[in-house]
Amino acid sequence: MIKYTTTFLLLVLLLGTKTQCSKGANILGIFGTHSPSHVIVHMAVMKTLADRGHNITVVTQMKPKLAAHENITVILAPPTPERQKFIKEYMEEVSNEKPSFWETMAKVVVTSANQLEGQYEFMVHPNFKQLYENPQTNFDLVFLGAMANDFQLGIAAKLRCPAIITWVGVPLPFMDSLVGNVNDPSYVPSVNVALEPGQNTMQFGLRLGNLFKHYFLTTINKLLNYKMNQFYERAFGNESDPNFPTYDEMKRRISLLFYNYHSPSEGPIRPTVPQSIEIGGIQVKEQSDSLPKELAKFLDNADEGAIFFSLGTNVNTNTFRPDTVDILYKVLSKMPQRVVWKWEDLENKPGNASNIYFSNWLPQDDILAHPKTKLFITHAGKGGVAEAQYHGVPMVALPIFGDQQGNAEIMTKSGFGRWLDILTLTAEELEESILEVLENPSYRETIGKFSTLYRDRPLTARQSVVYWTEYVLRHQGAYHLQSPLIHMDFVARNNLDVYGVVLIVSLVVFLILIVLFRWVFRKVFKVVRGHSYRRKSPQLKNN
Repeated sequence: MIKYTTTFLLLVLLLGTKTQCSKGANILGIFGTHSPSHVIVHMAVMKTLADRGHNITVVTQMKPKLAAHENITVILAPPTPERQKFIKEYMEEVSNEKPSFWETMAKVVVTSANQLEGQYEFMVHPNFKQLYENPQTNFDLVFLGAMANDFQLGIAAKLRCPAIITWVGVPLPFMDSLVGNVNDPSYVPSVNVALEPGQNTMQFGLRLGNLFKHYFLTTINKLLNYKMNQFYERAFGNESDPNFPTYDEMKRRISLLFYNYHSPSEGPIRPTVPQSIEIGGIQVKEQSDSLPKELAKFLDNADEGAIFFSLGTNVNTNTFRPDTVDILYKVLSKMPQRVVWKWEDLENKPGNASNIYFSNWLPQDDILAHPKTKLFITHAGKGGVAEAQYHGVPMVALPIFGDQQGNAEIMTKSGFGRWLDILTLTAEELEESILEVLENPSYRETIGKFSTLYRDRPLTARQSVVYWTEYVLRHQGAYHLQSPLIHMDFVARNNLDVYGVVLIVSLVVFLILIVLFRWVFRKVFKVVRGHSYRRKSPQLKNN
């Protein structure tokens, strides 16, 4: 009897497993970004869904740094050699010039055609095109990693399935416009706008600068949308289906926006619509993996603690100015702490100090989770900052381009560390900043409190991804969550027609009142004159 019972239970278990797998959806992830750090965030979303049992196909320009997964198929659509050269030269340029926010945004406009062309090349790469042009291809959902590539939403239309946008940072005007988030510049900070310590509202100076940035970014968004529509027409304008959606219609078919942000802890609170789902810290492992043996031994024996130094995946430290590298090595090599340094060219290291471990690839999240890690020297990319915040590791930031300076300023004003200008860096100020953050317990205490708040959520980032993705799958889209704003044209969303009618009616009423007033005035004046004339008439007769 026990034998049959055991067999029956095993059969039920196997059937249950089969049933769960059969419910797995076919999901396509389109991640054409040339930034490895962006791919890390997007792949964290995909791995979460793969762990759930969904069948994931990912198309990307580069091989993700992710262990093989039985439910994930990766299709590579690498850039052309010319495109790779352009990207490499661009990253070398910004690494050594550290352009301002305004310069970066201006360059976005100037080079937008080139950027969009790169995204178009990615989309029509044979490895990718044969996937969505094949009538036998069957997908239930498309994830699109946002990176100046909204026109690729047409692929979801070709596959006849809903689309979810994933974004690696806070909701900017580019993202807000897709789902209708409220972006009032009087109280919603734009990129690189850091509030003063202890403040949750912007003072006059910040609001003034924020207003200019808001309208500047909004204008850029409109220009990019114009170009995006052109590329959409170029890619899908010859579709034989007369019902194939236009670019504007396709944008209104977006089901959800996932963004790597957690407003209750990162603040300030933003008025977002139900379509916007926070998955801040999605790339942070809930349980860290074991480190490579050599690295684990190096950190485990760090009696004075360890410093982790990485400027992210986009910056090649070999292209830094020699004097900057000399300053970094000079300071870090004499620290009593052990240093883990991400360095690309291991054949040409800055030196051979015994306290420094060089590697061209490092498991950043797992290193930050190590109990011996006391400080993170970072470029202040959104992903790295989020991981340090999650693990409660204070920072010294050396921002380089894009939103990094804004992230560094926010981090500093929040009391999580300090930031320095890498172009004017001196050995003295670097050493002073490192010692200040290491020896002043307030930094670790402050970021530790933040870490507690950052982790305290009704759903973890992964649980949010699973729930809301399957919500979209259950309902074949989540269009009922959409804000009415995205379905309104410029006139309606700004109430111009209503104001126009009110103005016209007011003018008509005003004119009618003037006519009535003049009519009444004449009548009254006539009566008064008549009365006055009758009173004067007897006097004239008596005379």
